[in-house]
Amino acid sequence: MEAKAVAKYVRMSPSKLKPVADLVRGKNLEEALTILKFTPGKGAEIFEKVMQSAAANAENNFDLDRDNLYVAEAYANQGPTMKRWRAGARGGASMILKRSSHVGVTLKEKDEE
Repeated sequence: MEAKAVAKYVRMSPSKLKPVADLVRGKNLEEALTILKFTPGKGAEIFEKVMQSAAANAENNFDLDRDNLYVAEAYANQGPTMKRWRAGARGGASMILKRSSHVGVTLKEKDEE
């Protein structure tokens, strides 16, 4: 059984979020939350929030035990990009790309074998 949570249209570049996803992928839930708590930056806060939501989904919707959960998937995909401009040299315009992301976490229960 697996539980998912997704945060869409997060106003942060996926290139800043992907290293945080790599930190927690494959870890136990509590270990991953501890890592995120002591990781600096806004990306860790976003992942922590999504992970807490996935854990709540697992407990409330699927009656899974929180102690047996691990992070099966953690990803930060590209969302839509807002295009803005800024005055450039010689009367031209320079593009400013404000990127966004879709952040997702999937928690699965460990197989007791």
